[in-house]
Amino acid sequence: MDTRFNLFENEFGGRFAKRFAGVGMLVHQSALPQSTQELVSLRASQINGCGHCIDMHVKEAAAAGESAVRLHLVAAWRESTVFTEAERAALALAEEGTRLADAHEGVSDETWELVRKHYDDDQVAALVCLVALINAANRLAVITHQKGGSYEAGMFAAAVG
Repeated sequence: MDTRFNLFENEFGGRFAKRFAGVGMLVHQSALPQSTQELVSLRASQINGCGHCIDMHVKEAAAAGESAVRLHLVAAWRESTVFTEAERAALALAEEGTRLADAHEGVSDETWELVRKHYDDDQVAALVCLVALINAANRLAVITHQKGGSYEAGMFAAAVG
């Protein structure tokens, strides 16, 4: 399966991608811990089957010092002991916010209460925006058949810079 379309080579797509990346940098610079951002992005990307984004977030997390064990266990975080309660709350929000069509209520009150217990208002805002943003990024990459494997840590920041 070949890449269908390169948004960056299209005039409109390039303008959109630049603005989209700018929003990503805003979230990246938020008070939400960087490790949590990468874990959330990785989990949503796994659910959505986005090889490009999985590749990116695994490599960015590893470059930032995330352990291989934790990265390998993100897909089974509920059955793992390596995540904090705050990270577990964020991962639950990521899953429920990604699987909206699978649950009639969307994000459960229980998950929302856990998120509110562990994160302040600015972090909650960043987390909600991150879940929405990574799901949009996954859709852009999956629709256009962007492949995983060639990403190198730091490429996103360099492209936006």
